Formats: sequence, structure tokens, C-alpha cells
Amino acid sequence: MTFFGNRHLTTALETLAPQRGEGKAYAFKGRGVGRVRALSLAVLSACAILALDVGGLRAAPKQPTAKEPPAPATAKPNPLDLKRELPSPYSANAEGARPAAANPNADAAYGAYQRGRYVTAFREATKRIEANPKDAAAMTLLGELYNQGLGVKQDPKRAHEWYRLAAAQNDANAMASLGLMAMDGRGQPKDEKAGRAWLEQAARKGQPSASYNLALIQLAGSKPEDLAAAVANFRTAAEAEVPAAQYALGVLYLQGKGVTRDTTQAAQWFRRAADNGDLGAEVEFAIRLFNGDGVPKDEARAARYFLHAAQRGNAIAQNRIAKLYVAGRGVSKNLVEAAAWNLAAASQGRADAGLDQSTAGLNPDERRRAEALAADRANLSQ
Repeated sequence: MTFFGNRHLTTALETLAPQRGEGKAYAFKGRGVGRVRALSLAVLSACAILALDVGGLRAAPKQPTAKEPPAPATAKPNPLDLKRELPSPYSANAEGARPAAANPNADAAYGAYQRGRYVTAFREATKRIEANPKDAAAMTLLGELYNQGLGVKQDPKRAHEWYRLAAAQNDANAMASLGLMAMDGRGQPKDEKAGRAWLEQAARKGQPSASYNLALIQLAGSKPEDLAAAVANFRTAAEAEVPAAQYALGVLYLQGKGVTRDTTQAAQWFRRAADNGDLGAEVEFAIRLFNGDGVPKDEARAARYFLHAAQRGNAIAQNRIAKLYVAGRGVSKNLVEAAAWNLAAASQGRADAGLDQSTAGLNPDERRRAEALAADRANLSQ
């Protein structure tokens, strides 16, 4: 899903993280279609400026995923197990985030929504409301369909109406959506005060997206209690496996902002966010691994994380893995691979004169191979 950002929050949050790269929008679908959107995620990034010995590694910058409650037999990963690895073809016996097992008790309307059968979802949700006019989850689902134009013509006003009806039935997901719509002036006049009130109401109920977005607003506050509240709300969302919130907690622990500085906790949250697909967290956890910061030093494992992020199109990771190939740190020295990744990063605006010089000695055949690999990698996207 694509959501609409609130640019006014960016400046206030830049003190936490001045340069992660591009911001992203996140979506977290739960029963009743609760949402997570990064109002200003770009400014929560690049928290660490820790250098690699190989030439200066700096911090870096989902596809939305539908999630249902995991099957009871599925063991919950130990959040303190920093040895777990992200799934990757280059990571032998790697563990990581796995799709949750389908919930056999999921209702037909939401099940159809998750499978992309939006017309069926609309029909089933409508039938449920006809049978029970107080079915808040079905109301919220209809609001989401109208809000995004899925299976029906996009109509923010109709979406707002359905969300209001669901909120009147005490549905926290609808409240969270109303908060975002009020902040954006979507389906109603823009009203940031009302938007915050809706987010606060949903956050008190533990709704993850509301907790995350409210934390971003609180982080911009000037009072000490604002920061404490932001940390608490980030934690609520992070425990619900919202990757942006997990990344934010990692930033806060690394900087000692609102919490006692704890590099082990920072590494833990970066690893959990990486498991949930956050590219910046992959790079941050790789930094911790390479430098032995909050986690045992492991250059080979760090290289696997950099390579995984590079293969997903992250320019900073591409630059970093190129440095490792030049130095033969964590991977076997390979100047063709180094040149290829350097060219891929440069095509995204991350040129590196040092890498250019290090790979300048390739012969014509090696240069052609590197350029061919880079051309293939230029199509990778984050």
C-alpha cells in the first residue's frame, strides 16, 4: 500500500537521524486491517557513523506483508538470540523470519482480502454487516477497501464513514486509520489535533500502527515526557513486529536517547527489524557484526548481511560489499565482484573514487564481466 506522508514532522526528527536515505511507507495488515505508515521514517535512520577498517562503513538506509496470528505450535524466536541470520542463499542453515502459518479460523472476508480477492472481500464484508450491523471488523475492512480503491472505486469519504462507524464500535484499527486520515486531510478536512487524538485513543488499546505513528509525533516534542512516551510507544509497536519501530528502538538504544545506551539492545532490535525485512536494519546489524559492537565480531556473517541487502538493491550495502571484496574481509578477495557492486551502487548515485581506483587494474575482459554483472544488478530494487 502507499500512504501519504506528513512532511512537517521531518525537521523536528532530524536530530535523531540526519541521513538514512530514502524514507519508506510500511503496511502491517492485521485483523480489521490495521495499518502502519512511516510518517517520517527517513529521519529515523543512519544512526551510527561507525567506520569499517576497510574504508569507512556508515549506516544506511516491505513490501507490505499480510500477517495472521501464527499457529500455536510455532515457537516464538528468542529476541536475544543475536546469532540468528537472515534467510539468504549465501547463509548456510540460516534462520530468520518465516511466513506465519495461515489461521484456519480466519473469516472469509478478511481471508479474501489477504489473497487479493478484493471484490469477494467486499461482498463477504457487506454480508457480515447485513447479518450484524455492529460488526466492527467488517466495517473497518470496507473502509480499507474504499480507502485504497481495492475492488471498488477509491472513495476516501466513504472510507472515512466506514472507519467512523467501526470506531464507534470501539475498533482500534479503525481509530488508527482515522488518525492518519485526519493528519493528511484525506476524506475530511485536515485536522492534526483530531488525528493525534485518534492515534492516542488507538495506541491506548495497543494498536501497533497507532503506537508507532504516535511515537514519531511524540519524538518531535520538546518535553522530557514526550521522549519517554515515544520510547514506550515504539516498544509496543516493535513487540508487535513492526520493523520500522524495531529499527527506531535500535537507533534510540545506540544513541542513548530516551533509554540507557546499550549496544547489545541496539543490535537486538536491528536484527529483529532485519528479520522483518528492513533494509536499513540489515546494514546496521552488519555494521555491529563487523565491528563487534554489541554482538560478537563476525566479519563473514557481516558480509552475508551486506550481500543480502545489496542483492535487494540497497546502494549503501552495494558500496560496502564492494569494499569487502576489495579487501578480502569476510569474503574472498574478488576485484570483478568489487567492481560490479561498485558500478551498481554508482548507478544509484553512490560513487566511490576509492573503489574506482582499487578496481582500475582490471583487464578488458574482467571489466566487461563486471559491467555485465552491474547491468543486471542495476535492475534490483529496494
